[in-house]
Amino acid sequence: MTQSKKTFIIAEAGVNHNGSIKLAHELVDAAISAGADAVKFQSFIASAIVTADASKAEYQIANTGSSESQLKMLQSLELSQQQQRELYEYCKSRGIQFLSTPFDSASLEF
Repeated sequence: MTQSKKTFIIAEAGVNHNGSIKLAHELVDAAISAGADAVKFQSFIASAIVTADASKAEYQIANTGSSESQLKMLQSLELSQQQQRELYEYCKSRGIQFLSTPFDSASLEF
C-alpha cells in the first residue's frame, strides 16, 4: 500500500444536546477540537415515531427515570427545523460538515 488517504471522521452527537441549541453548539466545537470532519445529529418528530403510551426501554429508565413517558422524553430531545437550520449554519461557519440521521418521513424530507 503506497497510497495514503485521510480517514473521514464523524463525531456522533446524536441527542446528547438534550434539546439545547447552546449545548449542540458546544458539541460541534468539541468535534472540531477533536479533529472530526463532520458532526452527526438525529432528526425526528417524537410524535411520529413513538405513541403516547409507549414504554421506555430499560436503559432509558436507568438514565432518565420512569416519571415521564418515552414520548415526553423524546420530545425534550427534539430540535426544531429552525434549530437544525441554525445548527447547519453554525457548522458551516465553523468549517465542519453537518450530518443528521432522520427517523421519520418528515425529517427525511427536511
